Amino acid sequence: MSGYQPVYIETARGGRLKEKIAEAHRILKACTLCPRKCGIDREAGQTGICKTGREAWVSSYNAHFGEEAPLVGKNGSGTIFFTHCNLLCIFCQNFDISHEGQGREVTTEQLARVMMHLQDSGCHNVNFVTPSHVVPQILAALEIAVGQGLRLPLVYNSSGYDSLKSLKLLDGVIDIYMPDFKFWGAEISERTCDAADYPEVARKALKEMHRQVGDLELDDAGIARRGVLLRHLVLPQNLAGTREIMRFVAADISPNTYVNLMPQYRPCGRAGEIDALSNSLSNHDYQAAVADARAEGITRLDSPRRVFVIW
Repeated sequence: MSGYQPVYIETARGGRLKEKIAEAHRILKACTLCPRKCGIDREAGQTGICKTGREAWVSSYNAHFGEEAPLVGKNGSGTIFFTHCNLLCIFCQNFDISHEGQGREVTTEQLARVMMHLQDSGCHNVNFVTPSHVVPQILAALEIAVGQGLRLPLVYNSSGYDSLKSLKLLDGVIDIYMPDFKFWGAEISERTCDAADYPEVARKALKEMHRQVGDLELDDAGIARRGVLLRHLVLPQNLAGTREIMRFVAADISPNTYVNLMPQYRPCGRAGEIDALSNSLSNHDYQAAVADARAEGITRLDSPRRVFVIW
């Protein structure tokens, strides 16, 4: 994939990025950006479930080497961790960021400078972590960064709780979608996230993401340039419904989907409210999840590199 150009370059040249920014900010005035549909005026500083008004909040940014191999390469993935969240899992591994609001508000210009800093540091991509509630802010900062010479692929690293309205705004902007398909069942989604609609939303979102960018494509060095990289956090006692998710992915998305079955679950935040989530993931449960994925025809699996405790 030598000579690859991120898709947003042509979108910006054609004036479509400006149109997307204007539409995104119109949505903020009675926010229905995500499936929560709070309906509040974020342009005026009002906040809903995501606790974010007109400006985005950032917890940290750096060259991250703990992501999947196609993102990390030699120089790391340029992650930007956004503060707050629209899903708010009670067991979130970054509870201090998503629930407790660790971070600070940044202007559009500051966010653009962060993108440029990550490019100047040699990162292989700009990786937006928990971006579902800040799509307008990302688009506005991107316009500035493109003018300053940004040329890295963009990664949309979300929970999967994304509205089709937002994803349409990102068509022609995002190169790599990296959603986490968390749960197959509505009951566990309701208990952990107060979002019984999560499974349906995630299925529709993943279909739209794949329609836009297709299967994950790598360059000659094994670095991701375009496509879907699906994450799935394996939960104890198969609470997430791993086999059903893998069956859906193979049948309705693509059997060539690149999947990271993540083994690092540990009880964080308010996980103790559910007995089955009070312990870390066992090796037995993880290996069963891998077997289930392969049985459903998913063979393009990321190799786990994270250490987790075996109970």
